[in-house]
Amino acid sequence: MPPGPSQDGPARRPEAAPDYHQLFDATPTPYLVLDPELRIVEVNRAYLAATRTERQAILGRPVFEVFPDNPGNPAADGVRNLAHSLRTVLATGRPDTMALQRYDIPAGSGGSFEERYWSPVNSPVLDGAGRLTHIVHRVEDVTEFVRLRRARQRQRRAAAAQQERAERMESELFARSREVQEANQRLRQANEALTTAGAALREQQEAKDRFIATLSHELRNPLAALRAAGELLALDGPDDAHPALAVLERQITHMVRMTDDLLDATRALTGRLHLARERLDLCSVVTTAAEDMLPEYDRARRRLLVVVPTGPVPVEGDRVRLAQMTANLLSNGCKYTRPNGRVELELETVAGSGTGEAGHAVLTVRDDGIGFDPATADALFDAFVRAAPAADTSSGGLGLGLPIVRGIAELHGGTVRAQSDGPGSGAHFRIRLPLASPALPPVRRSAEPAAAVSRPALRVLVVEDNADLAATYRTLLERCGDRVTVCHTGREGLTAAHAAPFDLVLSDLALPDIHGHDLAGRLRAAFPADRTRLIAVSGFSGQADRDRSTHAGFDAHLAKPLSLTVLNRLLGRWADDASPWPGAR
Repeated sequence: MPPGPSQDGPARRPEAAPDYHQLFDATPTPYLVLDPELRIVEVNRAYLAATRTERQAILGRPVFEVFPDNPGNPAADGVRNLAHSLRTVLATGRPDTMALQRYDIPAGSGGSFEERYWSPVNSPVLDGAGRLTHIVHRVEDVTEFVRLRRARQRQRRAAAAQQERAERMESELFARSREVQEANQRLRQANEALTTAGAALREQQEAKDRFIATLSHELRNPLAALRAAGELLALDGPDDAHPALAVLERQITHMVRMTDDLLDATRALTGRLHLARERLDLCSVVTTAAEDMLPEYDRARRRLLVVVPTGPVPVEGDRVRLAQMTANLLSNGCKYTRPNGRVELELETVAGSGTGEAGHAVLTVRDDGIGFDPATADALFDAFVRAAPAADTSSGGLGLGLPIVRGIAELHGGTVRAQSDGPGSGAHFRIRLPLASPALPPVRRSAEPAAAVSRPALRVLVVEDNADLAATYRTLLERCGDRVTVCHTGREGLTAAHAAPFDLVLSDLALPDIHGHDLAGRLRAAFPADRTRLIAVSGFSGQADRDRSTHAGFDAHLAKPLSLTVLNRLLGRWADDASPWPGAR
């Protein structure tokens, strides 16, 4: 009788053994298998993807032939560290966990390498007799972790100056540590000395820049109050106002020039002076600068003769800086020429020496003044150096005019030279600037005075912690028909701005409670530009300061001491543009 079906149901098939090779290949962690001769005998897909290699290209080859050190990195020690770990596993038969390693991998056939960081573990495979047959090399790619850690370090460095210094030292020590390990004691000491000296020089330069910028800012605050008070007195006085007002205006202008010289000299000497380049007629720039200097020459009883070509002299340059350069040379000539002496300004062109060379413009300022020792000619262009006391002992200055001249000339690709036959024989200064291509005529600007500016009355909020300056701003603006509210702190300004509508906010930046940039950001978030315009008024007036103000939300950045004429000209231009500002009342 044939057997019936089993009560336990159909018989199960025995389960097939897992495909360990397939499991190994599918493992998401990168694995590499080496034989005792450190040849590659197996690799999984994750390892091939992480190292950008192909299986057939690496199987059977020594691991260090496939993955050599990056020849472009003299401090590379990935091969040495990995070899030491593998030898340890071969000798002990025990796993070895390595520290985080930089081990760059080849990036294509061009010989380039890609910077990579790994966390490796090397484990032995033993047979039944305990003999090592293979080594399993497992890695984890931690490159992104290292990069993120570096990014966090950079963010922390930006948060505080002390933290920045500490992290910079850590980064420098990390980058140099491997070179230091290979160097002898004498070289290490020399490197440390150079590093310390370089850091000290940088700190001195930064401290000097901070000091000069702070000094300039602090000088501008009282100057701003003085200029505003002078403008107010001029508005109150008759047409034939007291002559002391003219003295006050001249001396304030002189102080502003010296304050600007402090900043400009530092920027010119370090090559950080900002240039707004355009194609222009140097003849027009020089003539205008000379005309602006005539009142100073008249007061000092000096004669100024100007000789310029009849046609344009095209150059590529910054109109304001070239005028400043010319004015500094003329001011220098006025100072060092005796009463009734003569200063001559001559502009000429010199043809180029070869085909395609446009030639040069040559600007020369000669005087019949006190002259100087020819041996000191080069030193005249150093900061705070004066060849001799000025012919007029009432003439001030910081000894920065000629360094600024040299800085501006060199930034325009030019040179400047000083020459004298000795004391009492006069002097002349010659500047050579490259001419622009004559393909297009330079732009000439009209020398006619601008028409009087008219603008509507505005609702103005002034945020200024200097009480004298704030009060003077209020009076000046009210004389223009404006309704003015004054606040002395940023928080007071925020409260006032939300309590009543304003067409214009004039704000200092160095406020006692919050920075003016923070104030601008909060105001701009609440009030669009077609309702409220924001103007920063600050003693810090470099290009970087202006850029930061723009980024913070200000519509303009004006330097202290603020000129009412400059402010009204700006407001008039805004009122005439196509925007709806100022809005309806």
